[in-house]
Amino acid sequence: MAAQKIKEGLEHLAKAEKYLKTGFLKWKPDYDSAASEYGKAAVAFKNANQFEQAEDACLREAVAHGNNRALLRAARAYEQAGMMLKEMQKLPEAVQLIEKAGTMYLENGTRDTAAMALERAGKLRENVDPEKAVPLYQQTANVFENEERLRQAVELLGKASRLLVRGRRFDEAALSIQKEKNIYKEIENSPTCYKKTIAQVLVHLHRNDYVAAERCVRESYSIPGFSGSEDCAAREQLLEGYDQQDQDQVSEVCNSPLFKYMDNDYAKLGLSLVVPGGGIKRKSAAPQAKSEGATAPTAEEDEDEYAGGLC
Repeated sequence: MAAQKIKEGLEHLAKAEKYLKTGFLKWKPDYDSAASEYGKAAVAFKNANQFEQAEDACLREAVAHGNNRALLRAARAYEQAGMMLKEMQKLPEAVQLIEKAGTMYLENGTRDTAAMALERAGKLRENVDPEKAVPLYQQTANVFENEERLRQAVELLGKASRLLVRGRRFDEAALSIQKEKNIYKEIENSPTCYKKTIAQVLVHLHRNDYVAAERCVRESYSIPGFSGSEDCAAREQLLEGYDQQDQDQVSEVCNSPLFKYMDNDYAKLGLSLVVPGGGIKRKSAAPQAKSEGATAPTAEEDEDEYAGGLC
């Protein structure tokens, strides 16, 4: 079966080459017919699991369509060539071709198809170089947002935000999460807004910006149902513990189910959060005077005071 498909593919290639030849009575290559034969060859090679030959046929098809000024068809052929490279585990090369296809779709005005191609490229890029996947997800989100497909847009923004957090690019992550939150407000998804506020607070605290974290919580009071909710109370406790340098309180809040069952990247932020000053819990002031007969603590008593550690 495979041998038959390979033979079929080679026959289509031969026909394509004939369409491209010129002569005394044929001054211009027949790019349209050649592209069609290259496409048929690609399918035959793909069915025979000859992905390298299929990819080459797709590229030839794309060039033929390009010479014929058929931008949409050329983009599809480049995308198919990228998918053949994916099958061969040549992911960087695959991403480049699929990105190219996405750009051509945009130039052609087929924005939905462009967004899907760019999203596919982002997923592949994430496996190779996660940080370089961020602009692809952001670009795709912008395309969906311009098309008023806000749910698809915010989903991709969420992927970008998590990758920024994973790469500890907290300044950019804070802006990305805020954009997510704005869209969730627009589509009236209040519960998810609560979760995004948690993410915002954790990111700002990792930026050592308590003021920004507190402002996020205050602004969230305008979200229906937030004030008096479990989410609100947990964030108030977190900020209080952070401000009071109480590592025990911060750790207790960040280990609660509300925080632990967030997306993994944000849950890790909570578990790794350390309050300023080394997390030393504030203690009440020492008495100004000692009663008569009081003696200095022995070495053993002094050790017992810190038996639990400094947190």
